[in-house]
Amino acid sequence: VQLQASGGGLVQAGGSLRLSCVASGRTFNRHAMGWFRQATGSEREFVAGISWTSGTTVYADNVKGRFTISRDNAKNAVYLEMTNLESEDTAVYYCAGDRTVGVAAPETLSSAQSYDYWGKGTLVTVSS
Repeated sequence: VQLQASGGGLVQAGGSLRLSCVASGRTFNRHAMGWFRQATGSEREFVAGISWTSGTTVYADNVKGRFTISRDNAKNAVYLEMTNLESEDTAVYYCAGDRTVGVAAPETLSSAQSYDYWGKGTLVTVSS
């Protein structure tokens, strides 16, 4: 199973980026997916999660209103639209997929322990 994240890069503060993550090796169309990030010297933190129907989305407080998670089950992909980026958003962003079918509880979507598959990450650098 591979989760390939892309779309990272260098952007000025206030700018936007769209991250994509395409899964291969298994389908995730009935499984939760999420985005996490890790800044240099910091622990990995939750960013956003989405249930398999897209009916439930959950966000970390520090990205709420600026980031939007979405998915396309036909493409086995999850996306993260990031707007009004801040220097504090600089990090490696990882997508993750859950092995369990039908997970939708917000507290589960936001927990790294809920996810069984992880991509290698894509670097987002926001210059101030």
